[in-house]
Amino acid sequence: MKINSERGIKHLWAPWRLQYIQNTNAEKEKGCIFCSIPKEPSENDQKNLLLFRGEKAFVMLNKFPYNNGHLLVIPYRHIADFEQLNSGEKLEMMDLIEKSIRALKKAFHPQGFNVGMNLGRVAGAGIDDHIHFHIVPRWNGDTNFMPVVGQTKVISSSLEDTLRTLKKYFEEK
Repeated sequence: MKINSERGIKHLWAPWRLQYIQNTNAEKEKGCIFCSIPKEPSENDQKNLLLFRGEKAFVMLNKFPYNNGHLLVIPYRHIADFEQLNSGEKLEMMDLIEKSIRALKKAFHPQGFNVGMNLGRVAGAGIDDHIHFHIVPRWNGDTNFMPVVGQTKVISSSLEDTLRTLKKYFEEK
C-alpha cells in the first residue's frame, strides 16, 4: 500500500481491489463459484483460497474480505434456502465454524467475531443462490477513520499470507 499526497489530496493505492471493482454482474463467471472451486483438484486449493475440505462443506477465504481473516463456510451442495440443509450439512457447517474461530484465535488473536449469513440479495448476499456463512474476526479499533470518513477499508495482510498462516491450524486434529 502506498499513500501519496499531491496538492492536499491523499491517494490510497490498493491495486488488488481493482478486480473487485471491475467485477460487474455482466462480467461475472458463468455458473457458481462455490460449486466450481471444490470440484477442482486439491493442488489448486491455494490459488482458489480453499483452506479446508470437509465431507459436506468446506472453508475458504473471502476473496474480497471485510477484515483480515474473513472466512466462508460453504456446503458443497448448491442450495439457496437454509431450510434445505440436511442435518449432516448443518452439523458439519457448525463444526467448521467452530474450527474456523479456533484457528483465527490462534493465528490472529481477534477480540471478537461476526458470524452469520445473508440470505437473499436484499439481505446483502453477494452470491445469493448458494448459501454460506461468514466468519469475520474483529479487533478493537478495526473500524477507524478510514471506513467511516474515507469509505475505504484497509486490509493489512495479503490473502496468500493469511491462507498460509491459517492452514497449519486447520491441519491440527
